[in-house]
Amino acid sequence: MNEQALSVREAIIGRRSVKNFNGQPVDLENINSILEDARWAPTHGLRNPWRFIVAANKEYIKFQDVLKEYGVPKWKELSEEELEKQMKKFRTPGAVVFVVVQEDARQKERLEDYAAASALIQNAMLLAWDQGIGTCWKTPPFIDNPKFREELGVKPGERIMSMLQFGYYDDIPKGRVRTPLEDVVTYYGIEENGEEK
Repeated sequence: MNEQALSVREAIIGRRSVKNFNGQPVDLENINSILEDARWAPTHGLRNPWRFIVAANKEYIKFQDVLKEYGVPKWKELSEEELEKQMKKFRTPGAVVFVVVQEDARQKERLEDYAAASALIQNAMLLAWDQGIGTCWKTPPFIDNPKFREELGVKPGERIMSMLQFGYYDDIPKGRVRTPLEDVVTYYGIEENGEEK
């Protein structure tokens, strides 16, 4: 396992969503190491409401046929060139992880579980970044397709909440401007001019 190279702050501020991967495979051992540590996300009542479906190495190459079937509309009607252009988004990442969450019938617990799994995904993205592996959190519409769910073995009462792509990259994407803190924070008991109410 790699020594931590980045501080937590450096990882949070420096991490970028990578969309232009270079096609180099990501080993299953790296993915397992990342998921092992990412599981330490806060989870209400230690419910650990997640599970993972991972495709890496040669299995990811085979899985690209499934992604083509569900992720490229009317792929059979495309020319070879058009199909390859559409498939680039699936061929250049080096691995993929589907994060599957139990959908509790109770609304409070369902929201808590979704929030916990979101924290886990952020952990995974930061841990990957620290190892020089880029990620992109995707929610394509086909993840809710009943046939796609069946292909992945997703059970009734479960939801795929993320198709998390992992891969190596040649260029770090530029950072994008975030909304300034002063535009999104209200201090209780203090007027906008800074005086106490």
